[in-house]
Amino acid sequence: MNKRRAITIKDIARKFNCSPSTVSRALNNHPSINVYTRKNIQEYAEKLGYQPNKASLSLLNKKTYTVGVIVPNITGYFNAAILDGIQTILEPQGYALNIFQTNEFYEAEVNFIHKLLANRVDGIFVSVASETKDYSHFEKVIQQEIPLIFFDRGCAVEANLVRVDHYSGAVMAVEHLIQMGCRRIAHLKGPEGLSVTQERLTAYYDVLKKHDLPIKEEYILAAGFRTIKGVYPTQKLLALPEPPDGIFAVNDNIAMAAMHVIREHGLRVPDDIAIVGFDDEPHAAYCFPTLSTIAQPTLELGKEAALLFLQQIQTEVEHFTVKEVVLPSQLIIRNSSLKNHPPTTS
Repeated sequence: MNKRRAITIKDIARKFNCSPSTVSRALNNHPSINVYTRKNIQEYAEKLGYQPNKASLSLLNKKTYTVGVIVPNITGYFNAAILDGIQTILEPQGYALNIFQTNEFYEAEVNFIHKLLANRVDGIFVSVASETKDYSHFEKVIQQEIPLIFFDRGCAVEANLVRVDHYSGAVMAVEHLIQMGCRRIAHLKGPEGLSVTQERLTAYYDVLKKHDLPIKEEYILAAGFRTIKGVYPTQKLLALPEPPDGIFAVNDNIAMAAMHVIREHGLRVPDDIAIVGFDDEPHAAYCFPTLSTIAQPTLELGKEAALLFLQQIQTEVEHFTVKEVVLPSQLIIRNSSLKNHPPTTS
């Protein structure tokens, strides 16, 4: 069976006995072509199913209308919602997203950056992998004058950044545990080297100092971000001579792992140990007990990152200035932290 040949501008030009450039201007609503002619050409092109040759357009405009998005993972709600936000803004502008997952590996991140540069994408969005300590691959992006936008996790590179106020969110989490009567508060922290880990840890220290509560290093354990990483640290906490009566977990996955371990040890959440997570994943409202957490405006984070990209490509290089957008977080109180309080219905 013969494959049907794609309709071209030349085909339409022959129909109307005009030049291909006239058809091109008509399809793009150029004012030099009268309204009647524009309407006829556009209707005929639509009837035939004409599709513009994006490869040719990209060579002509020096744009590919593609962007790269590099995330640590795409299995959870957090990054998926950010991707949704980016796409919501850029898709109507004609951009397609090329999405890459590093699984927190530095080498993968470097490889993806090189691939995107080779493919001449119009911009690159990155949430830095936890393994990344060398940032020279990002410098290459800037040297080629390709817009680089960091989201959620930034690094020591001068580029646009959109992030959540992790410090204030962590302050709210620890303050809430104290208000619930907790005095031995542990922190299951994230991977070393990430700004989000450090901000939440610093907030933990600051709130305990403010309330003259002891800071015990045995209460501060590295967990990571994946659920399974929360099991062993929680077991270590429960094995202490004086276990904590409250836990601030770096994210909801770690918080849920901690709740599972606590129940396995015959203890109750929140009566014996109150817990607050971070992220407000959708399942946080449906686990048992429902999880108190810090909500991040993930969809808005993605939208803001996309808007920074659009602003940058519309700004001449010599007039471009790096911007940082910081979005607020919110404490969501549910049953996991309501120590010695009646349960909520939410």
